[in-house]
Amino acid sequence: MTKENKKKDDQIKERSFGIVGVIWKKISVPLTSIFLALFIGGLIMAISGSDPFEAYGALFQSAFGDINGWGRTLEKATPLIFSGLAVTFAFKAGLFNIGTQGQLLMGAITSAYLGFAITGLPAIIHIPLALLGGALAGALFGSIPGLLKTRTGAHEVITTIMLNYVAINITDYLSNGPLKEVSSSDVVARTPPIEASAEIPQVAGLPLGFFIAIIFAVFVWWILEKTTLGFEIRTAGLSGTAAKYAGIKVTAIIVITMVISGALAGLGGAVETQGIVGRYQPGFNTGLGFDGITVALLGKVHPIGNIFSALLIGSMKAGGAKMQFVADVTPEITNVVQALMLFFVAADRVVRWIIRQRETDDEGLTLTTGWGN
Repeated sequence: MTKENKKKDDQIKERSFGIVGVIWKKISVPLTSIFLALFIGGLIMAISGSDPFEAYGALFQSAFGDINGWGRTLEKATPLIFSGLAVTFAFKAGLFNIGTQGQLLMGAITSAYLGFAITGLPAIIHIPLALLGGALAGALFGSIPGLLKTRTGAHEVITTIMLNYVAINITDYLSNGPLKEVSSSDVVARTPPIEASAEIPQVAGLPLGFFIAIIFAVFVWWILEKTTLGFEIRTAGLSGTAAKYAGIKVTAIIVITMVISGALAGLGGAVETQGIVGRYQPGFNTGLGFDGITVALLGKVHPIGNIFSALLIGSMKAGGAKMQFVADVTPEITNVVQALMLFFVAADRVVRWIIRQRETDDEGLTLTTGWGN
C-alpha cells in the first residue's frame, strides 16, 4: 500500500469513528503509557512483598477520597501545570527547555522577597505584584539561553542545564545570606514568611492557585493556536529554514519563546511560594521543574493536556505517603512509575505497536531544532 493510500485509509477510518475515534487517537498513547507504568509498578510492588491493589487503592483514596485529598492533589498539581506549560511552550518552537527548574526557583525566591519586604499593601495589589515579580525573574533567566542560542549558537539543552546549577546556588546563597530570616533560634536557611496580604487564599478548601493555573493554560493555548505569534512559533518549530523564507524572524521568535517559557516557570515558583509554602526554603521546590518534562510529554505537548497530566502526577505525590504507610511501599516506587510513564510516552512507537495504532506524519514531535542551529 502506498503512502497516499494509507493516508486515505486513515481518513476513511476517522470519518467512520467520528469524533470519538479522533479523541481516542490523541489520548490512546498517553493512556496506554499510564496503564503500562502502573502495571509494571504493581509488578515491582508484588515482587518486593507489597499488595499493589492495596497500594493503589490507598493512593487513590488519599488523593481523591475527600475535600482535603483534593486540596492536596491540586496543591501538588499547580506548580506542575506551570512547569509543564513552560516546557510545552518551548517545545512548540522546537526548543528543549530543561532550565525550568532554575527559572522556577528564581521566580519562587523573587516572589518570596516581594512578599515579605513590601508591607501595607492590600491583597488585591500585593498578590499580583509578587506573582508578576516571580514571572519577570523567570523570564529574565529564560532569556539567557535564548540570547546565547541566537547570538553564539550555544544549544539550549546545555545552557539551560548549566543555568539550573547557577539558579540553585544563587537561591541557596540568598536564602542563607542577605534574605535569611533573622532569628536567634532558627538556623534553617530560609526567607522570612511572606505577608498575609501576599498569600494566595483557598476557595472552599481548594487552592486558588490551581484555578489561576487553569486560566494560564487556556491563555497559552489561545496564544499558540489563535494568534499570529503562536503561528510563527509553531512554524519556526516545524522548520526554521521554511520560517525564514516565509519572512518570520526566527531569532526573535527563539528569544521571545524562551522569555515566555521562563515566565511560566517563574509563575509556578511564585504560586508555590504564595499559595503553599509561604516563604522560600531550599528543598521545598526540588524537582518541580524537571517534572514539567513528564507533564508536558504525558499531556501530548498540549496546554490543556498539561492540566490532566499534572493532576495525575500531583495525585501520585499527594497519595504517595498514604500508599507507603498502608501498603508498606517504598517512596521510590512513585518515582519509578513516573519514570516509566515518561519512558513509554517518549518511546511512543513501542506503545503504538502494542495497541496496533499507525503513526501519521503530523504526530511526530520535534524536541529541538538541532545542535548549533
